[in-house]
Amino acid sequence: MRYILVSLFSLVLSAQDIAVRADKLYTVSGSMISDGIVVIEKGKIKAIGKASDIKLPAGIKIIQGNVAMPGIIDGHSTVGFSGLLNQRHDQEQVERSAPIQPELRAIDAYNPKDPLVRFLAHRGITTVHTGHGPGALVSGQTLIAKTTGNTIDETVIVSEAMIAATLGDSIRNAGTKAPGTRSKAMAMIRSELLSAQAYMRKVDIAKAEQRPERNIRMEALIQVLKRERPLLITAHKSIDIMGVLRLGKEFNIQVILDGAADAHLLIREIKASGVSIIIHPLMAYPRGEMENINLETPALLYKAGIPFIFQSGFEAYVPKTRVVLWEAAMAVGNGLSWEQTIYTLTLGAARLLGIQGRVGSLEVGKDGDIALFSGDPFEWTTRCTGTVINGQLISEGELLKD
Repeated sequence: MRYILVSLFSLVLSAQDIAVRADKLYTVSGSMISDGIVVIEKGKIKAIGKASDIKLPAGIKIIQGNVAMPGIIDGHSTVGFSGLLNQRHDQEQVERSAPIQPELRAIDAYNPKDPLVRFLAHRGITTVHTGHGPGALVSGQTLIAKTTGNTIDETVIVSEAMIAATLGDSIRNAGTKAPGTRSKAMAMIRSELLSAQAYMRKVDIAKAEQRPERNIRMEALIQVLKRERPLLITAHKSIDIMGVLRLGKEFNIQVILDGAADAHLLIREIKASGVSIIIHPLMAYPRGEMENINLETPALLYKAGIPFIFQSGFEAYVPKTRVVLWEAAMAVGNGLSWEQTIYTLTLGAARLLGIQGRVGSLEVGKDGDIALFSGDPFEWTTRCTGTVINGQLISEGELLKD
């Protein structure tokens, strides 16, 4: 019965020009507006300000709420790859036939119609950075998409966002299958990047008629070497985090730390490296590689000036996704201010992911993505009463008014 209900809620209303009015309107790029209103036309924000200052077009539909803010951005997920049913046919996040496969494209496996995508949309998450997840040394590529739409063309913002890799105990294999140790794992990644460097030199010096045969694996890694795409590396323990920092320095590539449970133990080193972090879900179990989880890590990172954002991450159990809003709420009670947390979930996430021109704040010209709540978004009793994506009303609560 639950599955049927989720599917019914996934129906998207027809696009229309609408206005969103709220007692408290948080733009993130500016000050909170009391009794504020956002006018959305053709999916884009047309006007924003106090309701008394903005003249609305005749007949426009008005969505009324208590609190409105930019649509929430999930910094890293596997939603759309790790599906609701938890069966082999809907688990696309890791291909285990080889340890290194950067050529695996996210757009070839992402399912925008999976019920978990809509589940997030109904909780105010309007954009997700998702794709191949932890579980292989280099598991494949990621993409950035809206949590609405029926096809890749309708939903994807960035089809080739990052290349996902993993270091640590979770990818160590037993017996003779590599990698069996940390040093072997790092050697395999370094060797692959050196091969990509050699292939890049061949391409650069070869004449058009003598170009080497295409190698899609090398082409994917060349984008990393040219700093056109980051290498997103899941690493939790201090020893693995330091390996990530060395790798980035050796090859002069942009690496982004994912997870980083031990980050609070390496503040100085991470700060000096200039690396950004997509911090682990704060409510993850503190065991194994994540035994050193510290709920104050976001506050410590902020104080040190280290860029970071929140994520829902990957879960092995059903329903295989967390809600990034609830994960971030833990930081509010552990040293990170309310304003800093809202920023990190919206404009901060957009900036780290390179999509700040479209989403992350309520500004004229940006996508009409808005999350409405019955009260403080970080209070457990607060409900998401409406989600607007690209000017479309995706979900609605009892506060909808014509």
